[in-house]
Amino acid sequence: MIIESATPADLSQLLAFREEAAGWLSALGSDQWSRPYPADKLLATIEAGTVFMLRDGSETVGTITLTPDAEDGLWTPTELGEPARYINKLTVSRVYAGRDIGGRLLNWAGTRAASQGARWLRLDAWTANERLQRYYLDHGFTYVRTVREGVAVNGGPRVSGWIAQRPAVPAEHGFEDATAVGAAATY
Repeated sequence: MIIESATPADLSQLLAFREEAAGWLSALGSDQWSRPYPADKLLATIEAGTVFMLRDGSETVGTITLTPDAEDGLWTPTELGEPARYINKLTVSRVYAGRDIGGRLLNWAGTRAASQGARWLRLDAWTANERLQRYYLDHGFTYVRTVREGVAVNGGPRVSGWIAQRPAVPAEHGFEDATAVGAAATY
């Protein structure tokens, strides 16, 4: 499998991933991602170079967004002073579920974050999704706190305020990395 930077041509696939994940989450009783994500905001993150696609031949397996920008209101000024990268929108096609692709994408993100000088790999997760929180804890993240006040970036109430972090270190992921920073590297 190869990981590469997303392009505007990937927008429809990213929106389809989101819709697929929302349906799966709904079947589990979660309202996570029930609101459609604005395509223009997603396109802006692609153009910023922070969205990455995992491919298996001609199939797109998953996606992860890795950015130097923290969501407003989640991290303290001291924490924001520490070099970190932030994970968003980690999604794996349901066809590839159960193969720890998400865990390997987290390892890739940690490797990339470390190569960029980050000390921490951080994320925020849906406050009411305890299964997702357990997933991140099982993948080496340490719970920091839950932030309930404030307004989310999309203007709605904050619902994704469970925050966690793990050290940004190189880790085995097994992907060929064809991104600008990690071109031709495999761990």
